[in-house]
Amino acid sequence: MNITEIRALSSSELSKKLREEKEELFNLRFQHSINQLDNPMKLVETKKDIARVLTVLREKELKENA
Repeated sequence: MNITEIRALSSSELSKKLREEKEELFNLRFQHSINQLDNPMKLVETKKDIARVLTVLREKELKENA
């Protein structure tokens, strides 16, 4: 998911997306630990998606307070 798609989401949708991404990361880490993960780069992509969502949430928070 790219940053323009993330910025188009509302705050509640971003919170939902963040929760989904964290669950996905948990599942990927579990699969990685038992050597069933086909694409280890999926871990990196998921972490970056989480960081993007958190960044946009923070931007929206700062914009509301300004």
